[in-house]
Amino acid sequence: MKLNKLSAAILLVITFAAGLPAQDVAIAQKFYSDSAVADMEQLRDAALRSTYAYDQTAYLTNNIGPRLTGSPQAARAVEYVADQMRKLGLEVTLQELKVPHWVRGEERGELVRFEGMAPNTVQKIALTALGGSVSTGEDGLTAEVVVVRDYDELNALGREKVEGKIVLFNVKFDSRLADAGESGGAYGQVTRYRGGGASAAAKLGAKGVLVRSAGGSQNRLAHTGGMRYQDGIEKIPAAAVSYEDAELIAYLVSKGNVSMHLTLTPQTLPDTTSYNVIADLKGSEFPEQVVVVSGHLDSWDLGTGALDDAVGVATAMQVPYLIKKLGLKPKRTIRVVAFMNEENGFVGATTYADKADIPNEFAAIESDLGADHPIGFVFGGNKDALPMLRPISAVLAPQGASLIDVRESAGSDISTLSAKGVPTFEPWYDARRYFNYHHTAADTLDKVRPEWLAENGSVMAVLAYGLASLETPLPR
Repeated sequence: MKLNKLSAAILLVITFAAGLPAQDVAIAQKFYSDSAVADMEQLRDAALRSTYAYDQTAYLTNNIGPRLTGSPQAARAVEYVADQMRKLGLEVTLQELKVPHWVRGEERGELVRFEGMAPNTVQKIALTALGGSVSTGEDGLTAEVVVVRDYDELNALGREKVEGKIVLFNVKFDSRLADAGESGGAYGQVTRYRGGGASAAAKLGAKGVLVRSAGGSQNRLAHTGGMRYQDGIEKIPAAAVSYEDAELIAYLVSKGNVSMHLTLTPQTLPDTTSYNVIADLKGSEFPEQVVVVSGHLDSWDLGTGALDDAVGVATAMQVPYLIKKLGLKPKRTIRVVAFMNEENGFVGATTYADKADIPNEFAAIESDLGADHPIGFVFGGNKDALPMLRPISAVLAPQGASLIDVRESAGSDISTLSAKGVPTFEPWYDARRYFNYHHTAADTLDKVRPEWLAENGSVMAVLAYGLASLETPLPR
């Protein structure tokens, strides 16, 4: 019987999920020994049973708490991860960094004039300062609010209608795009206003800027994140307002003049010293060649940084823990890197890549999109490497993580390595819910499902050990 396209596709998925197609067995044996495949299967099963990553996530979030760069909690997290890796017998290095030190301060917004308001009342607004924002001063500022949907609409208003006012960029996070599995794309569409909105508004004389929160939450949670000021443009205070309050302000502005009293008192203190934590489990045959497993140790300060990114650091820490527990011997060095300053500076990622021995950076893996159910992994590198990666996918198939998504690069911090030609990887998640919590006060341990975190730990461990066991280098 002749198969139609749909039947053929279903047959292919079923064959692949059951293991490598017969014609690829010889190719797999070219790249991996039988013992390496058996070791990957052991690691998979051990990771799916282990609570190590969850326990480490719990400690980083509940015991240490939010870890904004420069904070005492960030310093404590460095000490903790380094100590845990030393206890496993790894060779630990603290890579010194000079990092920004921004402190949030007070944040308050109140609508003090709008159509129909009761006398002697205000309407409170749920908002939070954007990372890097300047202060309004302790007394705050009061100004009329204008609402725009994009930069074109802002510029069309011109200086006459913007000067002296607070601008709200009411740019909606596309939840339909996120529900279709493209939450990263939805996020990227709105963060350009968070990043550059303040300077764009300041060019026209605005006194302050608000942005609609860059996420999917509809629980009156404001979503913070980094912003940047353009050189030569006045720095004005910047905050994010919740979904509901962006809707409220836009509605009231459509009915008449609206004024807000905005108080933000953040401070940018002198740069301080922090560290990347680097911990090596030495390879048995090629110790100079390194497979990085990583996450970022810092977090924003509203929640406790569970999904972003304690889970990533914890799954990276679990890789050498499981390898040591099982008595396995990777050919190449597996290096845990807990990056510092991903959220508001990228100093850790840049410093690591600048100082790395790039020819010996064999591959790098990072987890930094939460810990939902993984469906496979993302590969950033030369497509000629795909036959070498399919045996790893076959090992991950029983847990539903057999797919490979090829992109230009993978991961956040390790994008600096990808730019230098290093093959990069990350777990490929169902991230439709991630931006409901990301950068908000709701990013806490209760959002982490232990079984999904275990699946993510399995993807990272199998990937790391498989790459460390390859018989030949990955093409670049």
